[in-house]
Amino acid sequence: MIAHAITLDQQVEQACAAACRMIAPSWPLDRAIAVNPHWSRVGLPLREVAARMAVLGGIQVFPPRERQLQAWESGRISACDLELAIRQNAQARASGLSAAFCQMILSQPLPIEQLPLLIDVLDNDPQRHTRLSWRQAITHQVSQTCAAYFDEHQADWQPEREGGLYSFWRDTLLHDHGIGLLMGLPHLGRALQALPATRAEAERWVLTRLGLPETVWADYLEAVLLTVNGWASWCAYLGWQAAQQGRSDPHLRDLLAIRLAWGAVLLECKDDSAAQQAFHALQQAWQHASQRLLEAQTALLIDEVWQTALELGYQRDLAQRLLSVSPALSEPERPEVQAVFCIDVRSEPLRRALEAAWPGMQTLGFAGFFGLPVAYTPIATQARRPQLPGLLAPALDVLDVMRTADSEHGDPALEQAAGHAREQRLAIGSQWRAASRWPNAAFSFVEAAGLGYLGKLGQWIFPARQARPRDDLAGLPTRYRQLCRPSLSGIPIATQVDLGAKVLQAMGLAHSLAPLVLLVGHGSQSANNAHAAALDCGACCGQTGEVNARSLAQLLNSRPVRNALQAHGIAIPDDTHFLAALHNTTTDEIEAFDLDLMPPSARARWDNLQTIFAQAADQVRRERASSLGLDPRAPHDKLLQQLRRRANDGAETRPEWGLGGNAAFIIGPRARTRGTVLQGRAFLHDYDASRDVGGSLLELLMTAPVLVTHWINWQYHASTCDPERLGSGNKLLHNVVGGTIGVFEGNGGDLRIGLSRQSLHDGQRWMHEPLRLTVVIDAPAHAIEAVIAQHALVRQLVDNDWLHLWRFDEAALLRYARGQWLPVPTALP
Repeated sequence: MIAHAITLDQQVEQACAAACRMIAPSWPLDRAIAVNPHWSRVGLPLREVAARMAVLGGIQVFPPRERQLQAWESGRISACDLELAIRQNAQARASGLSAAFCQMILSQPLPIEQLPLLIDVLDNDPQRHTRLSWRQAITHQVSQTCAAYFDEHQADWQPEREGGLYSFWRDTLLHDHGIGLLMGLPHLGRALQALPATRAEAERWVLTRLGLPETVWADYLEAVLLTVNGWASWCAYLGWQAAQQGRSDPHLRDLLAIRLAWGAVLLECKDDSAAQQAFHALQQAWQHASQRLLEAQTALLIDEVWQTALELGYQRDLAQRLLSVSPALSEPERPEVQAVFCIDVRSEPLRRALEAAWPGMQTLGFAGFFGLPVAYTPIATQARRPQLPGLLAPALDVLDVMRTADSEHGDPALEQAAGHAREQRLAIGSQWRAASRWPNAAFSFVEAAGLGYLGKLGQWIFPARQARPRDDLAGLPTRYRQLCRPSLSGIPIATQVDLGAKVLQAMGLAHSLAPLVLLVGHGSQSANNAHAAALDCGACCGQTGEVNARSLAQLLNSRPVRNALQAHGIAIPDDTHFLAALHNTTTDEIEAFDLDLMPPSARARWDNLQTIFAQAADQVRRERASSLGLDPRAPHDKLLQQLRRRANDGAETRPEWGLGGNAAFIIGPRARTRGTVLQGRAFLHDYDASRDVGGSLLELLMTAPVLVTHWINWQYHASTCDPERLGSGNKLLHNVVGGTIGVFEGNGGDLRIGLSRQSLHDGQRWMHEPLRLTVVIDAPAHAIEAVIAQHALVRQLVDNDWLHLWRFDEAALLRYARGQWLPVPTALP
């Protein structure tokens, strides 16, 4: 008996752990990053994942057939694209799939039926259509419980959490007298006595009582988690953070046990015959689960072909643009100005416009956290905010220092005074906000606050045309703001030098530095937007690039660091000055920082650039205007004012399109893309293979930026293909949960993840095409293949069809296909 119990416990543990591993994390609103919701499944071929999501969760992975039909009928997908897609798919060729058959099937619904759960087969009374389904009611109850349990910022009264999520839910349900009415079970309270006391008991009870084969346990549990996928993703995020700190987190397992325990409760509400019928129906359905999954894979072969056909049209155009770039003239030995931009797709149009406005400027693309693995703590706060991709954990700290122009160091007395002043102002602000939350206080508070409160409302009703607010300086008196500078803190000089050397070498700036080097981060501007952080950066924990750019500029302008860099073979000219700036992606304005620290010669160069920036920014605004419903022929000042107004409008649901349209990532020298119009759809990272002896930099790029851009690409893909399950719904109905956790659409249901409809659709058409990322690398085949061989994640993304991989081969482009490099079609046959 003991041996059997141990074996059963091990089986339950393995199944539960396997199901939990399938859930990808979702970051909170204030640290939002784009995530592939299928990230934990990339070890499987894409079509197999699509089949699993359809059968287990009713989730659409490939573009919906009706949307593909529109692309076909409009000519967006050509007959040649469809034929080529079939030829490129080995299974489609082997099965004799024809273009005519693909066209015929496209007008038919997907023939895949979702497998039921215990709560579905138990919900079989004749009156079930007059109330919420048990699946909906349970999702609502679990979701509301999670919202109360995880909230730390929104509610004034916080619940006891010492017993963990499962215990909290069990206690909550025992005192919930309304859920029974929602479910049509007025006597539910009696059945609650059957609730398992612990998480382990709930897991073991359900898996043994269901009578399902052990081979499908993990699949069944994954399907259970998909019913609360939003909260499961939040719990997976907590687990992700815990793992980075070397510990574990129990919340996802608790959530799984909660959903399982509901089955025990509902069984108590059924008589024996009804329960037996339900068990029989469930076992019959899941007995054929593996067959259902295989059938779904077969059915989705056509959808996979259409996915490829949609991509081929874009890829052909991309290939033509890349191969039409004339051999670049050699770069000047020392450019007058160098500007390093984030690889973000929104940087590409501005880089192109700047180069056209002034050939003396050299632009480069580099990851927007500028290689600094840091967390930032604003002055007089307890916050420690990551400023790097979510795949990484911060290793260094940036703190605010108060530094005057005539000093190279911070002033402790000024820092203390500024911190005290900010604490006082923030405390007053907290009291102000708290007063407005007291019951019965809403009207009296507005009366007492008077015009000051109405002024805040008026900013939404009549939006100003002001520049981007500096949120990191909120509460800091004006007299201190210019002196407050984020700076790497407490780091030995040797560490600073090593960091500076690595960053300059990775940027390709270890040699031939210009007199003025701009480090241009990016950030968005919007009002009344729960997902504002997601527009700042698609990767760096929802932050702008300001802190990283300013910290790196100070580091590289430091005389001791420059002197020590010579030992690394890096000689920064005496007249070179690094200047941090920020690209406002909503208005396409460039804002510079720490201008008062610039030497006169560098300041003169910056001042002379203002005409160039104005011309280039205006060009980009005109390119974007039509997609935002603005007149691209409007006068320069008027167009800028319209964009600023949108940025400050609390009713504006589409301040900008973010990274919508992203479709390619190009890794190579700027000469490969300079002058070509990539339509703001390509991430651009500079890379010179001739200077990467040993391929270490290529390895870094293929294992970090490629993964980050893949996450961005697949969040947009998933939110477009299944906006109901993998998008956050209608922004007009959003209610923030827990201050920063996420949003509900309305006042209940599951926590919503992904992008809102307004971030993808303009009201008439979809603004994002769900295309898998095409990664184009200018490097030798053997170097790329070495990285693929050494890194399982990269190999899975490529071999399991989660992205496309190309490389430049002199005057041609080749695509990677199962270990072979084949020509990229550049024209219709």
